Amino acid sequence: VQLVESGGGLVQPGGSLRLSCAASGFSFIEDIMTWHRQAPGKAREWVATMAPGGATFYTDSVKGRFTASRDNANGVVYLQMNSLKPEDTAVYYCQDFDSTTWGQGTQVTVSS
Repeated sequence: VQLVESGGGLVQPGGSLRLSCAASGFSFIEDIMTWHRQAPGKAREWVATMAPGGATFYTDSVKGRFTASRDNANGVVYLQMNSLKPEDTAVYYCQDFDSTTWGQGTQVTVSS
């Protein structure tokens, strides 16, 4: 049972990245899925929630720039990140809220 993130990297301010999080060994169809991030020297913070029915919720700092989505059939959740800022630099994690399973994280660096 695991979650594996991918898609991180180095991007210039104003650029875009799409993160993926693939489930292995279990189905999250009926689970709440979340994205979190942890910047250097800071506590991990919540970024977005995707309810089983499709509703999404975001922390204020990413509203209008990030879009979370889920592909239940293929066991993948996504985080589309646009208009990236240097303050978005962090390790990004996905989580299955119901099972408390975490991914290993993927590094996102926004820098010129």
